Amino acid sequence: MAVDIRVIRAGQMYRYSLRQTVVGDGRRPARTPLREAQEQAGVPVGRWMGRGLAALGLAPGEEVTEQQLRNLFGERGRHPYADRIEADLLAKGASAKKAFKAGALGRRVTVTGVDFVFRPQPTIYLLWALGDDETRRVIEAAHERAIERVLEWIENEVAVIRYGKDGIYRVRPPGGLVAARFRHYQARSGMPLLHDHLLLSVKGQRLDGKWGSVHTLALHENTVAASALYNELVAAEVCEELGLATEPRTVTPGRRPVMEIAGVPHELIRWTSRRSDQIAACLAELEHEYVTAVDDDGEPRFLPVVSERARAKLNAMAARKTRPPKQTARPLAQLRAWWKASAILTSGVAADVITSLLEYACAAAAVIRARVAAVVDVALAAVDVTATVFVMNDGGRFHRRHLLAEARRHLALVLGGRRRDLRLDDQVVAAAISTHCLDISEPTTVRDLEAGYRLYTARWALSDLPARRRSPTAAPDPDRHPPGGSWRAGCAPAAGPGRGGVGCPPHPVPV
Repeated sequence: MAVDIRVIRAGQMYRYSLRQTVVGDGRRPARTPLREAQEQAGVPVGRWMGRGLAALGLAPGEEVTEQQLRNLFGERGRHPYADRIEADLLAKGASAKKAFKAGALGRRVTVTGVDFVFRPQPTIYLLWALGDDETRRVIEAAHERAIERVLEWIENEVAVIRYGKDGIYRVRPPGGLVAARFRHYQARSGMPLLHDHLLLSVKGQRLDGKWGSVHTLALHENTVAASALYNELVAAEVCEELGLATEPRTVTPGRRPVMEIAGVPHELIRWTSRRSDQIAACLAELEHEYVTAVDDDGEPRFLPVVSERARAKLNAMAARKTRPPKQTARPLAQLRAWWKASAILTSGVAADVITSLLEYACAAAAVIRARVAAVVDVALAAVDVTATVFVMNDGGRFHRRHLLAEARRHLALVLGGRRRDLRLDDQVVAAAISTHCLDISEPTTVRDLEAGYRLYTARWALSDLPARRRSPTAAPDPDRHPPGGSWRAGCAPAAGPGRGGVGCPPHPVPV
């Protein structure tokens, strides 16, 4: 996916972030000030984001300091200026207990935040790495704006603060959230990989002004939808600004295509994916060991088919086994010069294509835009989205967030890199729920009564769908990802049964 999520805990995980994440995954020398370490690593300083900054006396775009990070993420969720608050109160004669309490943001927590990692599609960061300075600036600006939009969506529609006995009450943080963003330029292999780490604090204010903690499960559940939104937004922004277009490409046989920038050779993606090849080779070996493992009596220890849960664990093992040491950080200008030279010498792509990559992509986009109209049929989109989600979940059960993620992938496919109305995805989901979905919820908790947690199925039966729409392996529950890369952000949905005429009146929406 284009967006990954990882929990930040006070202690070891926070110290890891402070040693490496905030300095571009470099090795921060001991006792080196944060600003100096970032300059040595050639990465920009961290910046604060989110609507919740005002309540903490911070401003969007303000530089993130080490003391602020330590207070908010390392000291179990304290005010970024907790040390200053305590010092002022102690100077006025307040007790140490009162001063410490004044610097707290509600109760102390162990999980202090989550680390969202945002990275654009490979063809986009290849244009960023191999293009000129203007292309690089456009892509970075689009990348940042897409992150801002996803954060706004999380603040408005995803994040909830639980309080009361057993967390019976749930409320959106009305003042928004607080996050620190850090820019990275390369992968562990040294290949280009533009990506940002967004350290999102779990602390937020309730309606009564008290500080509570955001429920991290809701953030995990909506990561796929967030990934689809980011992928769609960054591609549309880049395409509109640079005159490009996207096209579906089959990366792995048997899996759904992904949306990439047209005109950028796939050989360049292969040039950057050496680590992926190593992981795939190691995973194949681990899967063979898994299916052939026997116990002391010579009986097979596992099923002859590797389940999706087992494959996910084996893939994580393969990633750890093949993980190379981190590269020495270098300034971006040096990295871009080295990447271009390496691509010309080792990628197998002609030098003139690499040096004129943007021109080739623009030429391909001109052909696509001349043939494809930017019109979305909401009725057909609703059929396609419902059918895809229906067959990708066990028993055809799913939640609204699954429809939303699929709607965003559908729009990315149909629009081919054009901008759209930001509420169009919600329109598709609303049409899908009202026309093609059946509410099968059996509320047992307060959460089950919320619109986002209603359980749905399609109004048709699985046997009614063409065989080509059926998933070969169903996921065991609606919150697990479907097999393989089918939930990858930006993937194009398979052609639904609604295409070619299903009796639904078309409702074209110009974009």
